[in-house]
Amino acid sequence: MKISIFGLGYVGSVSAACFAKGGHTVIGVDPQAVKVELINQGKTPIIEPGLAGLMAETTAAGRLKATGDAAQAVAETDLSMVCVGTPGLPNGNVDTGSLTRVCQQIAAAIGRKSGHHTVVIRSTVLPGTMRELVLSTLESVSGKRAGKEFGLANNPEFLRESTAIGDFYMPPKTVIGAVDDACGDEVAELYAGIDAPLLHTSIEVAEMIKYTDNSWHGLKVAFANEIGNICKAIGIDSHEVMDIFCRDSKLNISAAYLKPGFAFGGSCLPKDLRAITYMAKTLDLKVPVLESILPSNRLQIDRALQMIVARDCRRVGVLGFSFKTDTDDLRESPTVELIERLIGKGYDLRLYDRSVNLARLIGANRDHILRTIPHISKLMAETLDDVLDHGQVIVLGNNDPAFEAVPAKLRADQTLVDMVRIPTGAALGGRYDGVNW
Repeated sequence: MKISIFGLGYVGSVSAACFAKGGHTVIGVDPQAVKVELINQGKTPIIEPGLAGLMAETTAAGRLKATGDAAQAVAETDLSMVCVGTPGLPNGNVDTGSLTRVCQQIAAAIGRKSGHHTVVIRSTVLPGTMRELVLSTLESVSGKRAGKEFGLANNPEFLRESTAIGDFYMPPKTVIGAVDDACGDEVAELYAGIDAPLLHTSIEVAEMIKYTDNSWHGLKVAFANEIGNICKAIGIDSHEVMDIFCRDSKLNISAAYLKPGFAFGGSCLPKDLRAITYMAKTLDLKVPVLESILPSNRLQIDRALQMIVARDCRRVGVLGFSFKTDTDDLRESPTVELIERLIGKGYDLRLYDRSVNLARLIGANRDHILRTIPHISKLMAETLDDVLDHGQVIVLGNNDPAFEAVPAKLRADQTLVDMVRIPTGAALGGRYDGVNW
Protein backbone atom coordinates (compact mmCIF):
# COMPACT_ATOMS: atom_id res chain seq x y z
CA MET A 1 0.00 0.00 0.00
CA LYS A 2 0.98 3.66 -0.30
CA ILE A 3 0.89 5.18 3.19
CA SER A 4 1.49 8.67 4.54
CA ILE A 5 2.30 8.83 8.25
CA PHE A 6 1.75 12.14 10.03
CA GLY A 7 3.94 12.73 13.08
CA LEU A 8 7.43 11.26 13.23
CA GLY A 9 7.86 10.80 16.95
CA TYR A 10 8.16 7.40 18.62
CA VAL A 11 4.95 5.92 17.24
CA GLY A 12 5.19 7.50 13.78
CA SER A 13 8.88 6.75 13.18
CA VAL A 14 8.61 3.14 14.30
CA SER A 15 5.38 2.59 12.33
CA ALA A 16 6.87 4.19 9.20
CA ALA A 17 10.01 2.06 9.27
CA CYS A 18 8.18 -1.17 10.06
CA PHE A 19 5.51 -0.68 7.39
CA ALA A 20 8.22 0.15 4.86
CA LYS A 21 10.12 -2.96 5.93
CA GLY A 22 6.93 -4.92 5.19
CA GLY A 23 6.97 -3.77 1.58
CA HIS A 24 4.67 -0.75 1.75
CA THR A 25 5.66 2.60 0.27
CA VAL A 26 5.71 5.13 3.11
CA ILE A 27 5.91 8.92 3.19
CA GLY A 28 6.55 10.40 6.62
CA VAL A 29 5.14 13.87 7.29
CA ASP A 30 6.36 16.22 10.00
CA PRO A 31 6.58 20.02 10.39
CA GLN A 32 10.06 19.74 11.93
CA ALA A 33 12.57 20.00 9.08
CA VAL A 34 15.29 18.28 11.08
CA LYS A 35 13.24 15.08 11.37
CA VAL A 36 12.47 15.13 7.66
CA GLU A 37 16.15 15.60 6.78
CA LEU A 38 17.30 12.83 9.11
CA ILE A 39 14.90 10.28 7.65
CA ASN A 40 15.76 11.23 4.08
CA GLN A 41 19.40 10.67 5.01
CA GLY A 42 18.50 7.19 6.28
CA LYS A 43 18.89 8.19 9.93
CA THR A 44 16.50 7.88 12.83
CA PRO A 45 15.05 11.00 14.52
CA ILE A 46 14.61 9.14 17.84
CA ILE A 47 16.59 6.70 19.96
CA GLU A 48 14.99 3.28 19.77
CA PRO A 49 16.85 -0.07 19.63
CA GLY A 50 16.96 -1.44 16.07
CA LEU A 51 15.33 1.58 14.44
CA ALA A 52 18.51 3.06 12.91
CA GLY A 53 19.10 -0.09 10.87
CA LEU A 54 15.49 -0.20 9.69
CA MET A 55 15.58 3.46 8.66
CA ALA A 56 18.78 3.01 6.68
CA GLU A 57 17.52 -0.15 4.97
CA THR A 58 14.09 1.14 3.95
CA THR A 59 15.22 4.58 2.76
CA ALA A 60 17.99 2.99 0.70
CA ALA A 61 15.41 0.67 -0.86
CA GLY A 62 13.27 3.67 -1.80
CA ARG A 63 10.30 2.58 0.28
CA LEU A 64 10.57 5.34 2.91
CA LYS A 65 10.96 9.08 2.57
CA ALA A 66 9.84 12.14 4.51
CA THR A 67 8.41 15.53 3.69
CA GLY A 68 6.90 18.60 5.27
CA ASP A 69 4.29 18.93 2.54
CA ALA A 70 1.05 17.39 3.84
CA ALA A 71 -0.92 17.96 0.63
CA GLN A 72 1.67 16.22 -1.50
CA ALA A 73 1.83 13.26 0.90
CA VAL A 74 -1.94 12.75 0.77
CA ALA A 75 -1.99 13.14 -3.02
CA GLU A 76 0.67 10.44 -3.46
CA THR A 77 -0.79 7.89 -1.03
CA ASP A 78 -3.98 5.90 -0.49
CA LEU A 79 -4.03 5.91 3.30
CA SER A 80 -2.95 8.49 5.89
CA MET A 81 -2.06 7.37 9.41
CA VAL A 82 -2.03 10.05 12.11
CA CYS A 83 0.54 9.49 14.86
CA VAL A 84 0.88 13.00 16.29
CA GLY A 85 1.26 13.51 20.02
CA THR A 86 -1.72 14.12 22.30
CA PRO A 87 0.05 15.39 25.44
CA GLY A 88 -1.68 15.96 28.73
CA LEU A 89 -2.86 19.39 29.87
CA PRO A 90 -2.46 20.67 33.46
CA ASN A 91 -6.12 19.83 34.21
CA GLY A 92 -5.66 16.24 32.99
CA ASN A 93 -7.41 16.70 29.66
CA VAL A 94 -5.71 15.88 26.35
CA ASP A 95 -4.18 18.52 24.08
CA THR A 96 -5.64 17.83 20.64
CA GLY A 97 -4.15 20.88 18.95
CA SER A 98 -1.72 18.95 16.76
CA LEU A 99 -4.40 16.40 15.90
CA THR A 100 -6.78 19.16 14.81
CA ARG A 101 -4.17 20.84 12.60
CA VAL A 102 -3.22 17.59 10.90
CA CYS A 103 -6.86 16.65 10.31
CA GLN A 104 -7.42 20.05 8.70
CA GLN A 105 -4.40 19.51 6.43
CA ILE A 106 -5.49 16.00 5.44
CA ALA A 107 -9.09 17.11 4.90
CA ALA A 108 -8.06 19.96 2.61
CA ALA A 109 -5.99 17.54 0.53
CA ILE A 110 -8.82 14.97 0.44
CA GLY A 111 -11.17 17.67 -0.77
CA ARG A 112 -8.94 18.24 -3.84
CA LYS A 113 -8.36 14.53 -4.46
CA SER A 114 -10.53 12.65 -6.93
CA GLY A 115 -9.80 9.14 -5.65
CA HIS A 116 -10.82 7.46 -2.40
CA HIS A 117 -8.62 8.06 0.64
CA THR A 118 -8.56 6.48 4.10
CA VAL A 119 -7.62 8.22 7.34
CA VAL A 120 -6.43 6.17 10.31
CA ILE A 121 -5.97 7.74 13.74
CA ARG A 122 -3.24 5.96 15.68
CA SER A 123 -2.75 8.77 18.21
CA THR A 124 -4.20 8.08 21.66
CA VAL A 125 -7.48 10.00 21.94
CA LEU A 126 -10.26 10.03 24.52
CA PRO A 127 -13.57 8.38 23.57
CA GLY A 128 -15.68 10.81 21.56
CA THR A 129 -12.71 12.52 19.92
CA MET A 130 -13.05 10.58 16.67
CA ARG A 131 -16.63 11.65 16.03
CA GLU A 132 -16.67 15.06 17.70
CA LEU A 133 -13.30 16.34 16.42
CA VAL A 134 -11.76 14.09 13.77
CA LEU A 135 -14.83 13.13 11.74
CA SER A 136 -16.43 16.58 11.95
CA THR A 137 -13.18 18.30 10.90
CA LEU A 138 -12.54 15.94 8.01
CA GLU A 139 -16.10 16.24 6.69
CA SER A 140 -16.47 20.00 7.13
CA VAL A 141 -13.11 20.89 5.58
CA SER A 142 -13.12 18.30 2.77
CA GLY A 143 -16.79 18.60 1.91
CA LYS A 144 -16.94 14.80 1.71
CA ARG A 145 -18.64 12.15 3.84
CA ALA A 146 -16.92 9.55 6.00
CA GLY A 147 -17.81 6.00 5.03
CA LYS A 148 -18.89 7.14 1.57
CA GLU A 149 -16.18 9.30 -0.01
CA PHE A 150 -13.35 8.62 2.41
CA GLY A 151 -12.59 5.97 5.01
CA LEU A 152 -12.02 6.64 8.70
CA ALA A 153 -10.72 4.31 11.40
CA ASN A 154 -9.18 4.32 14.84
CA ASN A 155 -6.22 1.96 15.27
CA PRO A 156 -4.63 2.32 18.73
CA GLU A 157 -0.98 1.42 19.14
CA PHE A 158 0.53 -0.78 21.84
CA LEU A 159 4.20 0.16 21.44
CA ARG A 160 6.47 0.55 24.47
CA GLU A 161 9.54 2.73 24.25
CA SER A 162 12.77 0.67 24.09
CA THR A 163 10.86 -2.41 22.83
CA ALA A 164 8.74 -0.70 20.15
CA ILE A 165 9.95 -2.67 17.12
CA GLY A 166 9.38 -6.00 18.83
CA ASP A 167 5.97 -4.76 19.98
CA PHE A 168 5.08 -3.73 16.42
CA TYR A 169 5.69 -7.25 15.08
CA MET A 170 4.32 -9.06 18.15
CA PRO A 171 1.58 -6.86 19.66
CA PRO A 172 -0.84 -8.27 22.24
CA LYS A 173 -3.67 -7.46 19.82
CA THR A 174 -4.55 -5.38 16.77
CA VAL A 175 -7.68 -3.26 17.27
CA ILE A 176 -9.49 -1.53 14.42
CA GLY A 177 -12.57 0.62 14.88
CA ALA A 178 -13.87 1.81 11.50
CA VAL A 179 -16.87 3.76 10.21
CA ASP A 180 -17.56 0.99 7.68
CA ASP A 181 -16.51 -2.61 7.05
CA ALA A 182 -14.61 -1.86 3.83
CA CYS A 183 -12.40 0.63 5.64
CA GLY A 184 -11.80 -1.83 8.50
CA ASP A 185 -10.76 -4.50 6.02
CA GLU A 186 -8.38 -2.08 4.28
CA VAL A 187 -6.65 -1.19 7.55
CA ALA A 188 -6.44 -4.87 8.47
CA GLU A 189 -4.39 -5.48 5.31
CA LEU A 190 -1.62 -3.39 6.84
CA TYR A 191 -1.15 -6.05 9.50
CA ALA A 192 -1.15 -9.12 7.27
CA GLY A 193 1.47 -11.47 8.67
CA ILE A 194 1.41 -9.95 12.17
CA ASP A 195 0.86 -12.75 14.69
CA ALA A 196 -1.76 -11.22 16.97
CA PRO A 197 -5.54 -11.34 17.45
CA LEU A 198 -7.21 -8.99 14.94
CA LEU A 199 -10.24 -7.35 16.54
CA HIS A 200 -12.78 -5.27 14.60
CA THR A 201 -14.98 -3.08 16.78
CA SER A 202 -16.66 0.32 16.95
CA ILE A 203 -14.68 3.54 16.87
CA GLU A 204 -15.64 4.33 20.47
CA VAL A 205 -14.49 0.96 21.80
CA ALA A 206 -11.20 1.31 19.92
CA GLU A 207 -10.65 4.73 21.50
CA MET A 208 -11.36 3.38 25.00
CA ILE A 209 -9.10 0.32 24.76
CA LYS A 210 -5.78 2.17 25.14
CA TYR A 211 -6.99 4.05 28.22
CA THR A 212 -8.34 0.85 29.72
CA ASP A 213 -5.03 -0.93 29.11
CA ASN A 214 -2.88 1.82 30.58
CA SER A 215 -5.14 2.35 33.59
CA TRP A 216 -4.87 -1.38 34.31
CA HIS A 217 -1.10 -1.33 33.91
CA GLY A 218 -0.81 1.58 36.31
CA LEU A 219 -3.13 -0.14 38.78
CA LYS A 220 -1.04 -3.32 38.65
CA VAL A 221 2.16 -1.41 39.43
CA ALA A 222 0.53 0.48 42.32
CA PHE A 223 -1.06 -2.72 43.70
CA ALA A 224 2.22 -4.65 43.60
CA ASN A 225 4.06 -1.77 45.25
CA GLU A 226 1.54 -1.49 48.09
CA ILE A 227 1.71 -5.24 48.73
CA GLY A 228 5.50 -4.89 48.63
CA ASN A 229 5.43 -2.08 51.19
CA ILE A 230 3.38 -4.20 53.60
CA CYS A 231 5.60 -7.23 53.04
CA LYS A 232 8.78 -5.25 53.67
CA ALA A 233 7.38 -3.78 56.89
CA ILE A 234 6.71 -7.26 58.34
CA GLY A 235 9.81 -8.95 56.96
CA ILE A 236 8.26 -11.01 54.14
CA ASP A 237 9.90 -11.42 50.71
CA SER A 238 7.51 -9.42 48.49
CA HIS A 239 8.90 -10.89 45.28
CA GLU A 240 8.23 -14.43 46.46
CA VAL A 241 4.67 -13.43 47.42
CA MET A 242 4.00 -11.87 44.02
CA ASP A 243 5.71 -14.73 42.16
CA ILE A 244 3.26 -17.14 43.80
CA PHE A 245 0.39 -14.69 43.18
CA CYS A 246 1.24 -14.61 39.46
CA ARG A 247 1.33 -18.40 39.24
CA ASP A 248 -2.46 -18.37 39.60
CA SER A 249 -3.73 -17.95 36.04
CA LYS A 250 -7.23 -19.16 36.96
CA LEU A 251 -8.24 -16.23 39.17
CA ASN A 252 -5.36 -13.74 39.54
CA ILE A 253 -3.73 -13.25 36.13
CA SER A 254 -6.81 -14.00 34.08
CA ALA A 255 -10.14 -12.63 32.91
CA ALA A 256 -11.76 -13.59 36.22
CA TYR A 257 -13.45 -10.68 38.03
CA LEU A 258 -12.85 -8.34 35.08
CA LYS A 259 -16.39 -7.98 33.73
CA PRO A 260 -18.33 -4.87 34.76
CA GLY A 261 -21.20 -5.70 37.08
CA PHE A 262 -22.55 -5.09 40.56
CA ALA A 263 -20.60 -4.77 43.80
CA PHE A 264 -18.80 -7.75 45.33
CA GLY A 265 -19.75 -9.24 48.69
CA GLY A 266 -19.52 -12.45 50.66
CA SER A 267 -17.63 -13.54 53.72
CA CYS A 268 -14.09 -13.21 52.29
CA LEU A 269 -13.34 -10.22 50.06
CA PRO A 270 -14.71 -7.41 52.28
CA LYS A 271 -13.34 -8.95 55.48
CA ASP A 272 -9.87 -9.57 54.08
CA LEU A 273 -9.59 -6.12 52.51
CA ARG A 274 -10.47 -4.54 55.86
CA ALA A 275 -7.92 -6.73 57.59
CA ILE A 276 -5.01 -5.99 55.26
CA THR A 277 -5.70 -2.23 55.29
CA TYR A 278 -5.97 -2.36 59.10
CA MET A 279 -2.57 -4.03 59.27
CA ALA A 280 -1.14 -1.33 57.00
CA LYS A 281 -2.44 1.35 59.38
CA THR A 282 -0.82 -0.37 62.36
CA LEU A 283 2.45 -0.27 60.41
CA ASP A 284 1.99 3.45 59.63
CA LEU A 285 1.80 2.66 55.92
CA LYS A 286 -0.32 4.48 53.37
CA VAL A 287 -1.98 2.11 50.89
CA PRO A 288 -4.41 4.33 48.95
CA VAL A 289 -5.09 1.78 46.22
CA LEU A 290 -6.08 -0.96 48.67
CA GLU A 291 -8.01 1.51 50.82
CA SER A 292 -10.01 2.73 47.82
CA ILE A 293 -11.43 -0.68 46.90
CA LEU A 294 -14.25 -0.92 49.46
CA PRO A 295 -15.39 2.71 48.98
CA SER A 296 -15.44 2.10 45.22
CA ASN A 297 -17.48 -1.04 45.81
CA ARG A 298 -20.03 0.90 47.88
CA LEU A 299 -20.44 3.39 45.05
CA GLN A 300 -21.84 0.60 42.87
CA ILE A 301 -24.59 0.07 45.45
CA ASP A 302 -25.26 3.82 45.38
CA ARG A 303 -25.57 3.67 41.57
CA ALA A 304 -28.07 0.82 41.74
CA LEU A 305 -30.16 2.66 44.33
CA GLN A 306 -30.22 5.81 42.22
CA MET A 307 -31.32 3.82 39.16
CA ILE A 308 -34.29 2.35 41.06
CA VAL A 309 -35.27 5.64 42.71
CA ALA A 310 -35.19 7.36 39.31
CA ARG A 311 -37.96 5.03 38.10
CA ASP A 312 -40.39 6.67 40.56
CA CYS A 313 -42.21 3.42 41.30
CA ARG A 314 -42.89 2.21 44.86
CA ARG A 315 -43.32 -1.54 44.28
CA VAL A 316 -39.99 -3.31 43.72
CA GLY A 317 -39.27 -6.98 43.13
CA VAL A 318 -35.78 -8.36 43.70
CA LEU A 319 -34.71 -11.61 42.07
CA GLY A 320 -31.55 -13.11 43.56
CA PHE A 321 -30.14 -11.54 46.70
CA SER A 322 -27.47 -13.93 47.95
CA PHE A 323 -24.03 -12.51 47.14
CA LYS A 324 -23.79 -14.81 44.11
CA THR A 325 -25.74 -17.53 42.33
CA ASP A 326 -26.04 -21.05 43.81
CA THR A 327 -25.19 -20.04 47.37
CA ASP A 328 -27.37 -19.22 50.37
CA ASP A 329 -24.70 -16.93 51.85
CA LEU A 330 -26.13 -13.47 52.56
CA ARG A 331 -23.15 -12.15 54.53
CA GLU A 332 -22.19 -8.74 53.14
CA SER A 333 -24.36 -9.30 50.09
CA PRO A 334 -24.50 -6.00 48.21
CA THR A 335 -28.05 -6.79 47.11
CA VAL A 336 -29.09 -7.21 50.74
CA GLU A 337 -27.64 -3.77 51.49
CA LEU A 338 -29.56 -2.40 48.51
CA ILE A 339 -32.73 -4.02 49.84
CA GLU A 340 -32.21 -2.49 53.27
CA ARG A 341 -31.73 0.96 51.78
CA LEU A 342 -34.95 0.57 49.78
CA ILE A 343 -36.82 -0.54 52.92
CA GLY A 344 -35.46 2.54 54.69
CA LYS A 345 -36.90 4.71 51.94
CA GLY A 346 -40.33 3.15 52.30
CA TYR A 347 -40.42 0.96 49.21
CA ASP A 348 -42.81 -2.02 49.04
CA LEU A 349 -40.58 -5.04 48.30
CA ARG A 350 -40.91 -8.71 47.43
CA LEU A 351 -37.81 -10.92 47.21
CA TYR A 352 -37.04 -14.29 45.65
CA ASP A 353 -33.91 -16.43 45.64
CA ARG A 354 -34.23 -20.16 45.10
CA SER A 355 -31.09 -20.79 47.17
CA VAL A 356 -32.33 -18.76 50.15
CA ASN A 357 -35.22 -20.55 51.86
CA LEU A 358 -35.52 -19.89 55.57
CA ALA A 359 -37.05 -23.29 56.28
CA ARG A 360 -34.02 -25.06 54.80
CA LEU A 361 -31.25 -22.78 56.06
CA ILE A 362 -28.98 -23.98 58.83
CA GLY A 363 -25.91 -22.74 60.67
CA ALA A 364 -24.29 -19.35 60.02
CA ASN A 365 -26.58 -18.31 57.18
CA ARG A 366 -29.79 -18.94 59.19
CA ASP A 367 -28.31 -17.19 62.21
CA HIS A 368 -27.29 -14.24 60.03
CA ILE A 369 -30.85 -13.79 58.71
CA LEU A 370 -32.59 -14.18 62.06
CA ARG A 371 -30.10 -12.03 64.00
CA THR A 372 -29.09 -9.36 61.49
CA ILE A 373 -31.79 -9.04 58.83
CA PRO A 374 -34.98 -10.66 60.22
CA HIS A 375 -37.14 -8.03 58.52
CA ILE A 376 -35.91 -9.24 55.12
CA SER A 377 -37.14 -12.79 55.73
CA LYS A 378 -40.71 -11.45 55.95
CA LEU A 379 -40.45 -10.09 52.39
CA MET A 380 -39.38 -13.37 50.78
CA ALA A 381 -41.78 -14.78 48.17
CA GLU A 382 -42.31 -18.44 47.43
CA THR A 383 -41.93 -18.18 43.65
CA LEU A 384 -40.37 -16.02 40.96
CA ASP A 385 -43.82 -15.28 39.57
CA ASP A 386 -44.95 -13.87 42.94
CA VAL A 387 -42.23 -11.25 42.62
CA LEU A 388 -43.08 -10.50 38.99
CA ASP A 389 -46.75 -10.04 39.90
CA HIS A 390 -45.81 -7.54 42.60
CA GLY A 391 -43.05 -5.35 41.23
CA GLN A 392 -43.27 -2.31 39.00
CA VAL A 393 -39.48 -2.36 38.93
CA ILE A 394 -37.78 -5.76 38.82
CA VAL A 395 -34.18 -5.89 40.06
CA LEU A 396 -31.99 -8.74 38.88
CA GLY A 397 -29.43 -9.40 41.64
CA ASN A 398 -27.64 -12.51 40.37
CA ASN A 399 -27.46 -14.63 37.23
CA ASP A 400 -29.58 -17.62 38.16
CA PRO A 401 -30.36 -19.37 34.84
CA ALA A 402 -34.06 -19.26 35.72
CA PHE A 403 -33.97 -15.48 35.37
CA GLU A 404 -33.16 -15.59 31.65
CA ALA A 405 -36.89 -15.88 30.96
CA VAL A 406 -37.73 -12.80 33.02
CA PRO A 407 -37.64 -10.16 30.22
CA ALA A 408 -40.19 -12.12 28.21
CA LYS A 409 -42.50 -12.35 31.24
CA LEU A 410 -42.56 -8.66 32.08
CA ARG A 411 -45.72 -6.62 31.59
CA ALA A 412 -45.62 -3.48 29.46
CA ASP A 413 -45.68 -1.32 32.60
CA GLN A 414 -42.67 -3.05 34.20
CA THR A 415 -38.97 -2.17 33.92
CA LEU A 416 -35.88 -4.26 34.58
CA VAL A 417 -32.81 -3.02 36.47
CA ASP A 418 -30.03 -5.52 35.78
CA MET A 419 -26.91 -6.11 37.90
CA VAL A 420 -25.59 -9.10 35.92
CA ARG A 421 -26.21 -8.33 32.20
CA ILE A 422 -28.84 -10.88 31.32
CA PRO A 423 -28.47 -11.73 27.59
CA THR A 424 -32.11 -11.06 26.69
CA GLY A 425 -32.46 -7.77 28.57
CA ALA A 426 -31.68 -5.38 25.74
CA ALA A 427 -34.83 -6.51 23.90
CA LEU A 428 -36.84 -4.45 26.39
CA GLY A 429 -35.44 -1.20 24.99
CA GLY A 430 -36.20 1.75 27.27
CA ARG A 431 -37.64 -0.54 29.93
CA TYR A 432 -34.19 -2.01 30.60
CA ASP A 433 -31.19 -0.51 32.41
CA GLY A 434 -27.86 -2.10 33.36
CA VAL A 435 -25.84 -0.97 36.35
CA ASN A 436 -22.79 -0.05 34.22
CA TRP A 437 -23.65 -0.83 30.61
